[in-house]
Amino acid sequence: MYGPLIHFIKAIDRIPTRFNVSIMLFMACLISYMLRVNMSVNILAMVQPIQSNIKQSAPLDHNNISDGTTNQTMIENSKVPDYGPRYNWSSHDQSIILGAYFYGYLISSLPAGIFAERFGGRNMVGLSLAFSALLTALTPLAADNGMWATIANRVALGILGGFLYPALHNLISKWAPPDEKGKFVSALMGGTFGTVITWPLVGVLIETLGWSFAFYIPAVISAIVAVLWYIIVADSPSTHPRIKAEEKDYIEKSLGDTISKSKLLPPIASLATSPPFLALLVLHFGNLWGLYFLITAAPKFMSEVLGFKLAKAGFLAALPYLARSLAAFLFGTVGDLLRKKSIMSVTAIRKSFCLFSHIIPGLFLVGLIYIGFDPYVCVAIITLSLGFNGASTMTNLQNSQDLAPNFAGTLYGIINFVGTSSGFISPILVAHFTVQQSTMEEWQYVFMIGAAAYIVPALIFIVFGSGQVQKWNEPKQTQANAEFQHT
Repeated sequence: MYGPLIHFIKAIDRIPTRFNVSIMLFMACLISYMLRVNMSVNILAMVQPIQSNIKQSAPLDHNNISDGTTNQTMIENSKVPDYGPRYNWSSHDQSIILGAYFYGYLISSLPAGIFAERFGGRNMVGLSLAFSALLTALTPLAADNGMWATIANRVALGILGGFLYPALHNLISKWAPPDEKGKFVSALMGGTFGTVITWPLVGVLIETLGWSFAFYIPAVISAIVAVLWYIIVADSPSTHPRIKAEEKDYIEKSLGDTISKSKLLPPIASLATSPPFLALLVLHFGNLWGLYFLITAAPKFMSEVLGFKLAKAGFLAALPYLARSLAAFLFGTVGDLLRKKSIMSVTAIRKSFCLFSHIIPGLFLVGLIYIGFDPYVCVAIITLSLGFNGASTMTNLQNSQDLAPNFAGTLYGIINFVGTSSGFISPILVAHFTVQQSTMEEWQYVFMIGAAAYIVPALIFIVFGSGQVQKWNEPKQTQANAEFQHT
């Protein structure tokens, strides 16, 4: 029984341990996004379309339709595909369901970094993946019990997801040598790749097996990855049971004394008055606005405005994320090379890459308003916009590691807490502009707001941002010892 598992462990141990850890970081992010974004496509099959030219052969009995009940009458008397039960959830109801994940995500993001620094990132990520799998498998049951049960399920899923990224940043701060940080942070684009495979996958699952299987199958995949996570990952090189001594020494020497071995309390007062950190906070908010807006709204836009069927809408809506994932590794590799060769300072790298991660994506969204009249042109522009945003691996996604390696998880938790608010604001914004009808005219306002959310924060970061380790990264006792030795 254990033979294949032992052979598997021996096989992966032939590979550098930090490479295996980076792969699992990628997989954890992929699963997190798979369970986060599947609802964006699934909900289109769970409700009646807002706009359709459906001709009903029999009058609709409105007495048989209420919030959370199956709309069998409409399915039987229309051309709406039967992918499973459909619920009478309004556009506003759908926006609440799509945003519910981010309410939960917001709750846990803030303390997640502190928890990771106190208790280690391995268990936080592993438990998050395992319980997220369970909640995802229970989603069809929640939907059958009504809209509010579905919302509660998504909030709980969001709470678990909120612990993930701060814990991963904590692990990166302990596993990634400085010259490899860009590649490690690029591994966090596993979330982007998760979107790439999830939307086409759930589109096909819906059309072949029904929407309930678009929850069950991702749940099984998540459970498998959770098991692999515990086999491969440790909190740090020093606690990994199978890492080679030379690799452990290399990682620890490369990190030097930027990482403290003691448990430190985050310097909240220093953070609140630090211009570089506040600039990062704003930059991250702008990045997540563009990302979460497309996660929650792109399938709706592709289906209702551009007129693509569910499977094709899921595939086309995923193309921008494929571009972002590939670009992230390219920008991460280039950034690491610039840093290793000392061609540019860390601060110069962070600021200059904002052109690619924020300003160019914002300009593409502006262009979408004026030239995006053809459906495939729209897809191309959105793909380029999010593709260039892959450079965020060298800007907001890595800057917390620069400012304070000792508190990388805490910093990322704070900026994620603020940035995640865009995840439930943007669906409400889309619902506001498309409540009567969903056409390009209404969506132009949404894209213009998205463009501003990209560009303005980038300009603020270029003025106030930094790539240098801040003095509040050091423990107080270390600072006191330094002052004593100086005197």
